[in-house]
Formats: sequence, structure tokens, C-alpha cells
Amino acid sequence: MNRRTTALSAVALAASLALTGCSSSSGAAGDGKPELKVSGAFMPKPVTDMAGGFLTITNDGDTADRLTSVTSPISDDVTIHETKDQKMREVKFFDIPANGKLSLARGGNHIMFMSLKEKPEQGDKVSVELHFEKSGPIKVDLPVEAANHNPQQH
Repeated sequence: MNRRTTALSAVALAASLALTGCSSSSGAAGDGKPELKVSGAFMPKPVTDMAGGFLTITNDGDTADRLTSVTSPISDDVTIHETKDQKMREVKFFDIPANGKLSLARGGNHIMFMSLKEKPEQGDKVSVELHFEKSGPIKVDLPVEAANHNPQQH
């Protein structure tokens, strides 16, 4: 009987381990982490000591994330702003939905660079680091475009 109890215990343990493995992967396809990538980044050539930054962050992961801040050597005062009813206001974060995207575009949500240490010229690149709630930081170079540059939004 002792051998039978041991065998049943082993079978029960194997079954519970198999079920645990199934339950952890059945909730979501993938690893449950945000999968972020950045595209369409640019900065219009600044005409004052302020500038805007625009880009799209696509999340191909099954978990949402948040853009919480942006840093750059070009300014010690970089913030993120939303535009509602033609008024800008600083926000603490932007949501990036699972299997979705966050678009920062002219006339809408954007990155704001205040008190620029230098004014980049068209053709330069401005380095920024995007910081997120869950994902590690992403470094991006924003190409400086003409002051009136406005790519077609899809």
C-alpha cells in the first residue's frame, strides 16, 4: 500500500504541475509584457526656445503600458502634453493600449521641450529617451524637419 500511495502522489503532483503550466499560458498569447516600438519620430525646427516632438508608439504586446516621461540632453524641462478643445495641458502619462498605439501628432498629444539649451537645425537629430511604467526606456533620435513639416497621418 505504501508503494501505491507514493505512485498516486506522484501522479497527482505531475497532474497539478501540468495544469499549472496550462493555466499560466491560457490567459494570454505571448509573454504578457508590452512590446513597444517607435516610428514616425520628428521634431519641427524650433523658431523659439521651445519645440515639439512627435512620434508613434506601437504596442504589439498583450499588456498595456504608459509613457510616463521623456528626457533629452537638449532641455532640462521636457514634458508631455495633451491637446483638448484646442488647449494644451501637461499630463503625467499617456496610456499605450495592449495591441494598440499612442500617436503624438501635430494638433494633438505631443512632447514639449522648454528652454532649449541649443536650437537644432533642419537635418540635425535630437536624442530623447522615452520612459514607461512597465517597459524599459527606449532611446530615439528625432530628425529635425522643416518648421512646417506635417506628415500625413494614417
